[in-house]
Amino acid sequence: MIQAIVFLPLLAALVAGLGQRAIGPFASKLVTTGALFTSCALSWPIFLSFVTGTGQAEVVTVLHWVSSGALQFNWELRVDTLTAVMLVVITTVSALVHLYSWGYMEEDPDQPRFFAYLSLFTFAMLMLVTANNLVQMFFGWEGVGLASYLLIGFWYKKPSANAAAIKAFVVNRVGDLGFMLGIFGTFLVFGTVSIPEILAAAPGMAGSTITFLGMRLDTMTILCLLLFIGAMGKSAQLGLHTWLPDAMEGPTPVSALIHAATMVTAGVFMVCRLSPMFETSDVAQGVVMFVGAATCFFAATVATTQWDIKRVIAYSTCSQLGYMFFAAGAGAYGAAMFHLFTHAFFKALLFLGAGSVIHAMHHEQDMRYYGNLRKQIPITFWAMMLGTLAITGVGIAGVAGFAGFYSKDGILEAAFASGGGGVVAFWVGIFVAFLTSFYSWRLVFLTFYGKARWEQSEHIQHAVHDDHGHGHYDNAHAAHDDHSHHHDAHSDGTAGYHPHESPITMLIPLVLLSIGAVFAGIAFHHQFIYPEEGMAFWKGSMLAFDEHLMHAAHEVPLWVKWTPFTVMAIGLFLAWNSYIRNTTLPARFVAQFKLLHQFLYNKWYFDELYNILFIKPAFAIGRFFWKRGDEQTIDRFGPDGVAALVQGGTRLAVRLQSGYVYGYAFVMLLGLVGLASWAMVNFL
Repeated sequence: MIQAIVFLPLLAALVAGLGQRAIGPFASKLVTTGALFTSCALSWPIFLSFVTGTGQAEVVTVLHWVSSGALQFNWELRVDTLTAVMLVVITTVSALVHLYSWGYMEEDPDQPRFFAYLSLFTFAMLMLVTANNLVQMFFGWEGVGLASYLLIGFWYKKPSANAAAIKAFVVNRVGDLGFMLGIFGTFLVFGTVSIPEILAAAPGMAGSTITFLGMRLDTMTILCLLLFIGAMGKSAQLGLHTWLPDAMEGPTPVSALIHAATMVTAGVFMVCRLSPMFETSDVAQGVVMFVGAATCFFAATVATTQWDIKRVIAYSTCSQLGYMFFAAGAGAYGAAMFHLFTHAFFKALLFLGAGSVIHAMHHEQDMRYYGNLRKQIPITFWAMMLGTLAITGVGIAGVAGFAGFYSKDGILEAAFASGGGGVVAFWVGIFVAFLTSFYSWRLVFLTFYGKARWEQSEHIQHAVHDDHGHGHYDNAHAAHDDHSHHHDAHSDGTAGYHPHESPITMLIPLVLLSIGAVFAGIAFHHQFIYPEEGMAFWKGSMLAFDEHLMHAAHEVPLWVKWTPFTVMAIGLFLAWNSYIRNTTLPARFVAQFKLLHQFLYNKWYFDELYNILFIKPAFAIGRFFWKRGDEQTIDRFGPDGVAALVQGGTRLAVRLQSGYVYGYAFVMLLGLVGLASWAMVNFL
């Protein structure tokens, strides 16, 4: 069964990608979508078997892979609780994204290529989470990086999409260098790349030292930090986060699949999979907690100022990943995985809901040109409402709540119970919960409430005739736009634009993901984070589930449990007061705190800083080697020097080869004269 789950997406990708001309767009979509729904249908029974306690961890060998001296490992598919959680997340979201893309990409002429890329990405992600050794994990790790590059730059005629794809690829290479060094170091220390063998031996290496960069340092701290650098790149943590918002240049289904629910969670999965290693180093855990909390805070502050609906949700993703990491740093790996699980549903819902809004607004992404859309696109509105209720953590302690209420509150309670740095992370998380509520409801109010700013907007009217101004660059899209959106004349003679609901293929995924956003928390929170049931659920998964910490998390003071709800309500009230009741308040705030707003709106100037520190010096070095090295040295003494001399000599020789006998006789005579002259000078 596990072989079918993993390899069906690969088979579908090959069929759609290589056979697209033979089978056509419809068959390509049918094959890839059918394969993903089949994998999804096979994944859920595996997950539910672990939920009910009947599932057993197993390893399925695909083939013998590498045997080179001490380095020996097979291609194996590991199935345990941790894998089962990821299987459900990946296949469910991917299957629904495939279905959603039927409507969203309807008029794109490159649909087979797009669906092939989606399925290829899914295969790589499944390889990553089923890996039983670090090399196979790295294979999947690089596979999702490649597929991400292809999908972000899918609209390759759009310069900003190409730039975003390159940026994502380069930034992730920085993180992957750390990941590779971590794998090399782990093999050096443990003599194996087998994950079970490494985790079994890890406690015995606690306190040992290794030489690194000429210094004698703690072995496990160095290994864990190197591995975590890889996680920082893939999961867009502070410092290596700059690629994630720009990746929104890809089609919206790509944002939902890669940057909300699956690829960006690969780093969290890796840290949880290797949690027994991280448990041996307090320093490594502290770094994970600090980076997670800092990312959580940074991304939330930036999200409060953005106008692009997809960028708001992208920074929200970055912030929520920070929650997962500081939970892992606190030792609450079960809580981190629970938030990963619930986040997949409500964040994919928000991204696909945003895509539905963008589709209705003729691919306009600026929320300043939205407003009062709840009556125009009611199904999308309610889906976005449910996603917002989930991400903001609406719920009543001890009663019921949406998905994010259980998972995010579980993280905050575990961080508080862990003490020390965990208490600091708790307060950071509380403040971020307030910001999350504010920017999430800000998005809802700007999009679905207030004045309809799209009715007479010149910006929207221009976009209507702009060939999908966000990257389609195709006449077929222009034709689709002319037919799928209609314009009437107002009494004042201005053109009116009327948004409409998305097609059924886009709405079905929204409805299904809404179910997950509502019920995923209440249905499964006992298995993920409750002490006794959690121990049974995670048994055999190698996850370092801390039963004592989770006991302490459930026994925190009542004010700790109610604080997240309180700050959520404050954020909701502030957003309502700013964007519904008193709409002049945001402008007055910006005028009062202009420098702060510019700092946040420009994303803390990380891009500008990296441009000064890395981009400009790299270009300067490149120009130096180009001008001084290539042109003035290699070309000067190569093509323009010796090669030119040879070429000139060749031309002269060609001219001497006239073919006339007297010409050759004259040359011979010159030779004899020269030889006689030389002999007379030297011998007479």
